[in-house]
Amino acid sequence: MMRKLHSLLRLQGGINQTLYRHTAPTISARNYATDEANANADSNNNKNSNAKRESKSLPAIRNPFGAAQEKTKNTYLTMVEIFEERDVHRRNHVEFIYAALRHMPEFGVENDLEVYKALINVMPKGKFIPTNVFQSEFMHYPKQQQCIIDLLEQMEDNGVMPDYEMEAMLLNVFGKKGHPLRKYWRMMYWMPKFKNLSPWPLPDQLPDDTLELARLAVERMCTVDLRSKVNVFETKELKDSLDDTWIVSGMSVEQSKLLKEHSPQKALYIEGPFHIWIRNRRINYFTLRADADTEFLAQLDESQMDEDDVSQIGVPFFGRAPPRRHNQLGKVRSVHQQDDGTIFAICATGTSTKDSLLSWIRLLELHGFAEFGQIPVLFRFKSTVPAKAEEIAGPDQSSDMEALNIHKEHT
Repeated sequence: MMRKLHSLLRLQGGINQTLYRHTAPTISARNYATDEANANADSNNNKNSNAKRESKSLPAIRNPFGAAQEKTKNTYLTMVEIFEERDVHRRNHVEFIYAALRHMPEFGVENDLEVYKALINVMPKGKFIPTNVFQSEFMHYPKQQQCIIDLLEQMEDNGVMPDYEMEAMLLNVFGKKGHPLRKYWRMMYWMPKFKNLSPWPLPDQLPDDTLELARLAVERMCTVDLRSKVNVFETKELKDSLDDTWIVSGMSVEQSKLLKEHSPQKALYIEGPFHIWIRNRRINYFTLRADADTEFLAQLDESQMDEDDVSQIGVPFFGRAPPRRHNQLGKVRSVHQQDDGTIFAICATGTSTKDSLLSWIRLLELHGFAEFGQIPVLFRFKSTVPAKAEEIAGPDQSSDMEALNIHKEHT
């Protein structure tokens, strides 16, 4: 009996399934058009609602540093604080840091350590710390780590040395095995070694006064002779001067001696402007020089002998002069007597004009060098017009410009 009941139930279930299979397509075919219309309406409503949500949640992309009207350090730090307080998760923090690094020179904070610390503080704490060996070696969160490495490289390029507080900040963000912390350790090893290596130390904050920068530049160039003196003249001392400016002049005792011994028949030349860089500030300077004394240099070349050269050994028994010893007295070339000319003085003026250089010569004449009244002084101004003309017009037309500049120089 039980087996018969089970067989009847199975037969009834199969009949019901076949009836459902035959009736289902007719029902779905009846309601296909209405279902499709409802689905399209629902999809359109969902798209509109998603667009509204995105427009409300996502703010307009803009650059706050480029739109800032006041370019100061306080404004820069204020925008960084606003970004930190705007969102707890601090989304788009990498893009914000790159934008902040790019606009640093506009605000004048590219050499400020406090600003770099504020940018590192933008990063979320504890999220990017590697938890195993593979994460630490394969640069866990590479985008964020590379961003901070670029920040440290910009510090290194600008000569900003980090401190121990920055080490603690990097340790909280990336952990002990993070790549930015390794970059920090390399900087702390090498930068103190190179910080005081220059023989011409400069103050941490360069003065804004151009006169002080010119004095630093002339003093740096005059270190070739320790007896050099740097004087500051004012063109107000002269009645006929047109430019009311300052002149920083550098001359040593040896140069003044060479200038007084210079022949009045040979002309002096004022050449320039040349450039010297005091960190990121460029100073123009000019030189007072004369042509090389070929006779004196030839005598020095003949008198100097190489004691290690055994190819030509002089024998004093056959009418030749005895060899010159190294301890014998003789003329020695000064450091200012070069192969291409003798340099008598250098100067930097506030205007770098021909009238200011003429005032420089007159002031030297008033301060003990009356020889300038008898020696002709010519001006040779260096110009980059031929090189620029060759870039723009080509070599054919630039040759004509160069010939015109040479004609001006000789006249």
